[in-house]
Amino acid sequence: MAQEGKAYIHAALALYYAGKEVNEENLKKVIEALGLEVDEAKIKMIAASLSEIDLEEVLKSAVAMPVAAPAAAPAAAAEEKAEGGEAEEKKEEEEKEEEKEVDISEGLSGLFGF
Repeated sequence: MAQEGKAYIHAALALYYAGKEVNEENLKKVIEALGLEVDEAKIKMIAASLSEIDLEEVLKSAVAMPVAAPAAAPAAAAEEKAEGGEAEEKKEEEEKEEEKEVDISEGLSGLFGF
């Protein structure tokens, strides 16, 4: 199950943020606490892979991707046309400035093949 693979990655991140060592024993405890069946092969793979990288640097370099704003209502579009291009330019600038964090587990799960 793909979602179960994400649970292993989230468990590793939870250990990291808690200041605990990301190792097989700790990962196994977290997975068991989640009520999931422990897959020893996945735990070994994640622990070995994370021991070879600097997780702090990976998380720092993770770029928050901008998320597109929902489409404006027709009334707002009519108002923008009435005001000229100024409102549209201002809105575009605000969208560029507004960035939201993205769940990086998608990228991390690619590292482990889940």
